[in-house]
Amino acid sequence: MTAGKDLAFSWVEENRPAWSEWNRTIWEFGETAWREYRSAAWYADLLEAHGFTVERGSGGMPTAFCARWENGAGPTIGGYAEYDGVPGNCQAADTVKRPRDGLSVHAGGHTDPHSALGMGSLAGFLAAKAAMEARGIGGRLVFFGEPAEKVRGSKPIHAARGYYDALDAAISFHPFYMLPLCNTVRWDTHCGAAYAMVYTFACEEPESWLAAGSTSPIPASHAEPRAPGANDAVVQMYLSGKALKEHLAGTGVSWSMNEAILNAGQATADNLPAGMAQIMYLMRVPDLAMAEHIAKGLDHYAQSAAQLAHCSWRRDWVSKSRPGLANHALARATYANLEAVGAPRFDGDAADLAREIQRNLGMAPMEEPFLPAISELMAPEEAERQLREILPPSQTHFTSDDYTEYCWHAPTVRLYIGRPALAPAPDRPGYPAWVMNALGGLSPCIDPMIETAAKTISATVLDLLGDNGLLGEAQAEFEARTGGGIGGERWIAPLCDYDPPVDFRWPEYVGTERNARDWVIPTMPRDTA
Repeated sequence: MTAGKDLAFSWVEENRPAWSEWNRTIWEFGETAWREYRSAAWYADLLEAHGFTVERGSGGMPTAFCARWENGAGPTIGGYAEYDGVPGNCQAADTVKRPRDGLSVHAGGHTDPHSALGMGSLAGFLAAKAAMEARGIGGRLVFFGEPAEKVRGSKPIHAARGYYDALDAAISFHPFYMLPLCNTVRWDTHCGAAYAMVYTFACEEPESWLAAGSTSPIPASHAEPRAPGANDAVVQMYLSGKALKEHLAGTGVSWSMNEAILNAGQATADNLPAGMAQIMYLMRVPDLAMAEHIAKGLDHYAQSAAQLAHCSWRRDWVSKSRPGLANHALARATYANLEAVGAPRFDGDAADLAREIQRNLGMAPMEEPFLPAISELMAPEEAERQLREILPPSQTHFTSDDYTEYCWHAPTVRLYIGRPALAPAPDRPGYPAWVMNALGGLSPCIDPMIETAAKTISATVLDLLGDNGLLGEAQAEFEARTGGGIGGERWIAPLCDYDPPVDFRWPEYVGTERNARDWVIPTMPRDTA
């Protein structure tokens, strides 16, 4: 496969202007979970132009897709793009803090950045495809569009609807987001489980609130008492959720639970109870038992908040996602390819831009402005050793990502590549969040990461298609870890038993008479950097 890898690496290098521009395109879209319409369409169009057959809206998700290409008989290798950003992170590709042109500071933007995650994977698969065509290598490539990773949304749905069942192996890539997981692969401690849900409170019979004490025959009189309503229920739920962290879940385990209020009453303030309000929770936990325990606690609090505020309540699932499963054979092979490619280098124009950011923050620019770790390799066993130093011995999973769904259907590797991050300054506690967001949109800074990821992914795809025994070894390990493969005694079946949660009021871009493309929170004169 050496000649094939050389061809793939050449494709990545020769097409750098194209994929660099592609990354900026997705980065500028800045679309958020379940509303990545332009991003999904862009990927589908490009994959079709490169010969893939694309199913748009796969799994009943409008912003998902499944793209397939084959070159004769051979294994089926899966990979994916993510392309959702985060509301409230609208940063321009600039060396100063400011929103992207024409948008509110509250609009979405890429933080991790998923724009470059998708482009590293896409370029890697297209490079492997070019080598397969040139060298007559048989096999199939399946490339998924996975929306809403920030709420661990699409992959449980794809998994439950059978999209991963035919995969022989899968490759997951993410830009580095924490040390020591930088320029390495996961070994034993993979990402944990996650549950996400929306609680809806509705005040449907406000007239029955303290009805016996009313002195007015007119409903909703301005001088009469009224039912607390849905806003009060959401507030009570919000406060109870904070208490749950202390009283329901044990301490000493690395986990998180975050909430977002999706709806709260109406814009006017009459003497009427808010008719409907919604709050979403996302818990990132080590295992499914803990997820179930916390979900029961949230249900209890929802029922209590509804009774207090004279409301009904309902829980709708957004995600029920499984913990990850290791595969040493595939991890070892992928890391060997990363060693052959080498860690990304951030110098030249990238360093100049980094120093400009430091000057704009009132700092003395550094000769070496980037964090050294982003250009250093770390063997997976050493990364695992360092990771275990911060975890209780009993904790088997840590952090959150729904790539874990692939792990239960085929041998899966989790690859990390260093993204641009500035070196700490002794006189500064840390950099503002906009800095890393901006670095993800500045091409000289983010392109080295994309190139390294693409080459490593393409080489791993080609290894899995080869006759070197890697695929058989990885699949044998998968069989052993699951107790018999899919359906085995230690295999965890998909948990998704709900429809795609696409119809909630997720934050999104809107077209209005004021602005053809605005954020759901309008741009206002006081929106400044």
